[in-house]
Amino acid sequence: MTLVLQPVRVANGIDGEGMLVFDREHRLLAVLTHLSTKNEVAPGQWYLEAGFGRLEGVNHPTFADLDAAQAWIGHRLGKSH
Repeated sequence: MTLVLQPVRVANGIDGEGMLVFDREHRLLAVLTHLSTKNEVAPGQWYLEAGFGRLEGVNHPTFADLDAAQAWIGHRLGKSH
């Protein structure tokens, strides 16, 4: 599965870095936010802020990097990226 990432600024109180995740048909699949290195739970990791379709309603996991997030999204959608 081909995923397309688009950087975005997220109004999460610290005007944080984020990524919109689209499929190759330009459907929005997820919004990821990059957690601050000062975050007490998962410093510097990526967080599933919102998921849509098959990603909706799941727990909001964190990922060590964007590759791990893409792999998880592909797995949840039943396809490899």
